[in-house]
Amino acid sequence: MGYQNILIIKPSSLGDVVHALPVLEALRKAFPESRITWMIRREFAPLLTCVRGVDETLLFERRLLGRWYTSAGFCAMRELIGRLRGERFDLVLDLQGLLRTALLGWLSGCPMRVGAASAREGAPLFYTHRVRRPEGSLHMVDLYRAMLKAVGVEEFEPYIRFEPPSGVVQSVGALRKDAGLEAGRFAVLIAGAAHESKRWPVERFAAVAEFVAKKYGLAIAAVGSPGEKKIVAALQHAATVPIADLCGKTTIPQLVALLAQAGLVVSNDTGPGQIAVALRRPTVLIFGPTNPAWVGPYKQPDAVVAVEPEQRGTAIRSRKPAHRIEQVSVQAVLNAIDRQMAAQIADEPK
Repeated sequence: MGYQNILIIKPSSLGDVVHALPVLEALRKAFPESRITWMIRREFAPLLTCVRGVDETLLFERRLLGRWYTSAGFCAMRELIGRLRGERFDLVLDLQGLLRTALLGWLSGCPMRVGAASAREGAPLFYTHRVRRPEGSLHMVDLYRAMLKAVGVEEFEPYIRFEPPSGVVQSVGALRKDAGLEAGRFAVLIAGAAHESKRWPVERFAAVAEFVAKKYGLAIAAVGSPGEKKIVAALQHAATVPIADLCGKTTIPQLVALLAQAGLVVSNDTGPGQIAVALRRPTVLIFGPTNPAWVGPYKQPDAVVAVEPEQRGTAIRSRKPAHRIEQVSVQAVLNAIDRQMAAQIADEPK
C-alpha cells in the first residue's frame, strides 16, 4: 500500500526529534513521491532544515494550544485543526504518544492513525493501529521501526544524514575562527541541560576540559542556550584552561554545523549531545536517572557514561540515589573519552 500524504507528529524534545529522524528517511525511501509533513514545536523546527525529506512543517504552539480555553489559544487550535483537516492526510504517525498529539491525529480525519500501544494518557484510544514495543527492547528507535513495519515499510536504517545549508556552514566557519577554533581540533562541552537532575557538576566538566586540553591538545568550547550563560561562566571560572564561550551564539542549524567540525563532544543527556552522536563525532554522553536503554545513543553503549546502566531494568527513570548524575565520577568520563578518541584514531585512513 502506498501513501500520498503523510503526517509525522513529533513536536519535542530536541533529542527525541533526533531519534525520530530515521523514520523520515525510511518513509522517503519507501514512498519517494509522497508529501511528508512534520508537526513540531517552533523552537525545534530549524533542525528539519538540516535534513532532506520534509515537504512542510506544521508548528505545534505548545503554550497557545495548552491554553485552548483562552481567545488566542482557541483561535490557534481552530486554525491548526482546520489545516490538519484541509491536508487530507492518508497516514498519521504519532511518535509523541500523548493525549494531545493523538487527539490532533484523530481531528485530522485521517483514516490511518498509527501509534504505540503503550502510549500515555489514553492516547491509544484515538489510534486505528496500535503497535506494541518489540519484545526485549526498550529503545524508542526500535518502537519506531515496529511502527514503520505496521505500515509496510521494511527498510529502516537507524542513522541520520545531516546536511546544514551551505550558508550556515560558512557562518559557523567564521564563528569558529573568531573563537580561535580549528576544524577537528576542538572539543565541545555541553554542561547545561533542561533539568537539574541531568546536569553533571560544572567542576567536573572543568576537570574534563583540562584533561582533554593537556592529553589531546584540543581547544575547548562550551555551547548552550542563552539561559545557560551562568553555567558556562561557572565552567570558565572553574577551569585552568581557556574555554571559548559560544553560549547563545548559535542557531540549531549552526550548532549542527559546529558539532560536525568538533574533534570531541562531552555532554549531559541533551539534544545537542544526541546530534553529535548522529554526526558520528567522538561523543560521550553523561546520564543520571534517565535510563539510557530508552533514549541513549542507539546501540552505541561506548558513548554512554552512567552508574549501572545495565542494571536499570525497564523503568525509564531510576529513583535510586546511586543513579543520580553526581554519582558519575570524573574518571569514568575520562575513560570513556579515551575509548572514543582511540576508536576515532583507529577509523582514520592510514
